[in-house]
Amino acid sequence: MPVVSRLAGIVAAVAAIAATGVAKAEPVKLTWLMWSGSEAEVEAWKHVAGLVTEEHPDITVEFQTTSFPDYWTKLPVLAASNQLPDIVSLQAQRAPGFVDLMTPLDDLIEADGFDIDAFDPSIVEGLSRDGERFAIPYDFGPLILYYNRDLFAQAGVPEPKPGWTEAAFNEAARALTTGDRFGFAVSIPDAFMTYALSTGAHYLDEDGELDLTSQGMVDAFKRYAELVSTEKVAPLMPSSGTQSSSMAAARFTSGNVAMHVNGPWQMINIKGKSGFTVGVAPVPAGAAGSISVSAGSGFGISASSPNQEAAWKAIKVMTGPKAEQYLAEQGRAFPARTAQQSFWYDKAAEGVVGAREGIPAAIATARPYATTPAWASVSALFEQYAPVAFAGSESPEEVLETIQALSDQ
Repeated sequence: MPVVSRLAGIVAAVAAIAATGVAKAEPVKLTWLMWSGSEAEVEAWKHVAGLVTEEHPDITVEFQTTSFPDYWTKLPVLAASNQLPDIVSLQAQRAPGFVDLMTPLDDLIEADGFDIDAFDPSIVEGLSRDGERFAIPYDFGPLILYYNRDLFAQAGVPEPKPGWTEAAFNEAARALTTGDRFGFAVSIPDAFMTYALSTGAHYLDEDGELDLTSQGMVDAFKRYAELVSTEKVAPLMPSSGTQSSSMAAARFTSGNVAMHVNGPWQMINIKGKSGFTVGVAPVPAGAAGSISVSAGSGFGISASSPNQEAAWKAIKVMTGPKAEQYLAEQGRAFPARTAQQSFWYDKAAEGVVGAREGIPAAIATARPYATTPAWASVSALFEQYAPVAFAGSESPEEVLETIQALSDQ
């Protein structure tokens, strides 16, 4: 969008907001697109949409949803056909590829006196580009290790704790693998990136460009793939169009695998579906320590929305204290608002061993999940090609070379 047009839109939005005190609001119906992974998530998001109407009776929010993988292919299609919803959901690591579709929020934040300092600064930064904010975050958090406490007890394996090493993880995974049950479930690319960072490797070079073929990354991916191909402590999950983290979570909640890596936002599905006691710990420490990636998501306004003022009002409610407390208690979000984080511990993670120690320990050593503008494509390529390495059909080095080459096109 031309700079002049963007500035004109922002000025109009700010002026409209300033006029709300004297003009009677007309009913507005907003559209909001968000990904969902379960019926519990759908109900949680519908509740959040309802909070907007509770506070602003003249505004209704039409909730639209799709699966996470489909969301990132659908968004560009909607943009190309000028059919973007008023409110767009953005994940920090994929946001760089979509910020050109969004209204910058800084002028709205300043004009409204919106307290952006109430949010964790790392995820506020994650949803910004070149200092401009394009979404208000609702959650954030490091990737963590979920484990089945019952299986650990049955196998006589000590439970993970902060400082748990990769060697101890490997030993536990072997001990927990028996019959058709596995010690661990691999997923890509996010969980693998925590594994690689913990070994001391990095997927980006010093200039922030994708660098998957360094010796460190090749070595890390080889060891990660061997968990499936030679150690056989993790099941082979072929490329199927379903996100590997979703397949890993499903295997975990069914009791088929004893450990998997995911975010605190998955607690809504894990506690609701698991028939066993759950524990949480930081990811295993490699040569560089236990290094997770910290990321999150938020809501922004599409630049093409004709309802900029109403969308801003809605987003303030959707990321407000009431919505954040609700999402925290449901386990759908570890709140980006720091004052609401206690509700995740007190309600969603009630009875989950290690949550109060594991999350802060993971946050303390986590790194912001830096990505490239084409990260949505990088993620899709990992989902497509990594299973080839897991199956042993191609070497991990060859697979990384393929992903790197296709990402560079």
